[in-house]
Amino acid sequence: MRITRYSSAGHDEWDKFVDQSKNGVFLFRRDYLEYHADRFPDHSLMFYDGDELLALMPATLSSGVLSSHAGLTFGGMVSNNNMKVGPMLEVFAELVEYVTGQGISRLIYKSVPHIYHRLPAEEDLYALFVNRARLVRRDVSSTVDMKQRLEFSKGRRYALKQAQKHGVNVARSFDFKTFMSIEEQLLVTKYDAKPVHSTAEIEMLAARFPDNIKLFAAHDEETMVAGVIIYESAQVAHTQYVGATETGKKIGALDLIIRYLLDDYYREKKYFDFGTSIEPGGLLNAGLIENKQGFGGRAVVYDFYELDFH
Repeated sequence: MRITRYSSAGHDEWDKFVDQSKNGVFLFRRDYLEYHADRFPDHSLMFYDGDELLALMPATLSSGVLSSHAGLTFGGMVSNNNMKVGPMLEVFAELVEYVTGQGISRLIYKSVPHIYHRLPAEEDLYALFVNRARLVRRDVSSTVDMKQRLEFSKGRRYALKQAQKHGVNVARSFDFKTFMSIEEQLLVTKYDAKPVHSTAEIEMLAARFPDNIKLFAAHDEETMVAGVIIYESAQVAHTQYVGATETGKKIGALDLIIRYLLDDYYREKKYFDFGTSIEPGGLLNAGLIENKQGFGGRAVVYDFYELDFH
């Protein structure tokens, strides 16, 4: 067993492994990880048994702390169908030896939520337990099981009727610039914050990953009044950005987009995920999660673990 730090020479091998893995998503491909390399110093690792690649770990290193990639919401060990508990324990044993040899003081590990697994892939969670990792954070997302959908809440059904009454049109759009201006205004007004991605970044990423990053917009006549950017993977359609103008909110435009995505565009997906409802500092945004649960979303957790090395 050996560990190699990722370099550009391994680009194709890395991406091919992600594509064939049982728990990898397009976010782990190098062209996504590296778009913000200036902000997040890459220290991704590749684990080999002889010449066979067994696992990948998208990671960053800062101030002596190795982390599941700091530019991603999640991203633990990525493995293929051959990964079993025994080899994963060996992978973690090598990881511990590697980080202590590098003088790294701590590992922050963000596991891949089970909804993204194409096959059961929780060998890493057992290895974390064996190595006495601590669960230090748990964010809660709202996810719809598309094979067992629940009815919309009364409030969501009312909003849908308003959108239908106003003749709102919903369709896929490529006008990311207009939508991101709506999102920016919403975040500034409500949270005094900015989107994680700039307009230029989201346009660039959507061009790199047209099958994975999609915008769906609602128009009142010719005016965009709401939109949803979806990050799509094999198992999950995830709402990366959701935003509406004041008019869009009043006429239920977002509700109509969500219904279109659930009833039509993503009806064959396994899961539809609305993302976490956690404020900076770790507090639950009760109003936000109640809204997501109104569409039939139920709790899926995003877990963070820590291992200290002294």
